[in-house]
Amino acid sequence: MNPMDGYGSLRSHSLFGGMDDGDMRKITSLLKPRRFERGKLIIREGETNDTLYFIREGEVEILKRVPAGGPETGKRIAVLSRGDAFGEMELIDIQPSPATVRTLRRTDVLTLSNTDLYGISKWNLKTYTLIIMNLAREISRRLRRMDELYANALYAAESGSNLIEEEP
Repeated sequence: MNPMDGYGSLRSHSLFGGMDDGDMRKITSLLKPRRFERGKLIIREGETNDTLYFIREGEVEILKRVPAGGPETGKRIAVLSRGDAFGEMELIDIQPSPATVRTLRRTDVLTLSNTDLYGISKWNLKTYTLIIMNLAREISRRLRRMDELYANALYAAESGSNLIEEEP
């Protein structure tokens, strides 16, 4: 069986930008499929996580305790669906998870562990470097978006305006 069967959507994911077919075959051979039923916690804020998740089907919500240490589930800060990924921050900084991830419906994911990522570094340093650079770009995009939301929230608080975009 071709390791790319069923994983074609990964080719368009930003993490795999610049990868050739050989790299993609090797990486997809490391991916492990998992299924989570509706309402299941995949990651809990404050706990360790060593896995990157790619959503093949389904939908998850990202929840952040507000204020930190508040209610266990927290406030929804994002909804992710097919083609999105989560868990990348913990692969880079090896810190506890900054948010909780809960399924909104049955969700199928492909996972890549920190151990798998380390294995890629031993197999092909160029491919590993490309993945790390792509991860950094994705985290940077998210940080820029959060900066924009934060600036809008500050302005709204100071002016009494409502410029904050609500997540669906």
